[in-house]
Amino acid sequence: MHDVHSYRKPSPGSQPDYLYPPYKSTVKRAPVQPLVLVPQTLSEITGPVFGRNEIAPLDHDLTRQHQSAPLGERMIVNGRVLDDGGCPVANTLVEIWQSNAAGRYRHADDNHDAPLDPNFTGCGRTLTDDAGRYRFVTIKPGAYPWRNHHNAWRPPHIHFSVFGCGFLQRLVTQMYFPGDPLLALDPMYTCIADERARQRLISSFDWENTVPEFAIAYRFDIVLRGRDATPMEK
Repeated sequence: MHDVHSYRKPSPGSQPDYLYPPYKSTVKRAPVQPLVLVPQTLSEITGPVFGRNEIAPLDHDLTRQHQSAPLGERMIVNGRVLDDGGCPVANTLVEIWQSNAAGRYRHADDNHDAPLDPNFTGCGRTLTDDAGRYRFVTIKPGAYPWRNHHNAWRPPHIHFSVFGCGFLQRLVTQMYFPGDPLLALDPMYTCIADERARQRLISSFDWENTVPEFAIAYRFDIVLRGRDATPMEK
């Protein structure tokens, strides 16, 4: 068990800014007073606990959750969840959610003029194994407009949520794809000042786990703390 005080702090500029005017919603939600650290109580640290009984057999495979296969480019997303010392974080609940291949979420507030896919809900979950590994099968999400600025389009991305041992121990981030020209124009991505930290949000092509005649694989490791921590949403 690591002492919480032994963890290294993130490097300056390696996490998203609370206030980044090009990302308009941060102007409304950024704190105007110094943040207050609320100590965790025993109940927050010890429960509720996520277990394997919460995971259905097809929760990790977003292409087999309905009667037919979804439209789009099938792909595998895999990686490891690690602590700041590079050690695996086992039995951690990892959840993803994303748009479909046309850039549309199955959500009541998504009014983008793009088709919904009846065979794609866009949500998945799994537990990391003893080596901290996770794996999802899904389809590549599409870009979509988001009205933040003139001709604003979000790059294709997948949202990740990583839980600790309870509901209050949750970190959220986004995974992007290599070579995407929209990244340089996206304030959600550029609000991270450190370019090296931004690169930690970009997945890498994974030849080893690509399955012949089935799906291309991408690797996305998540580091929870320290100088090499994955940028997390605030």
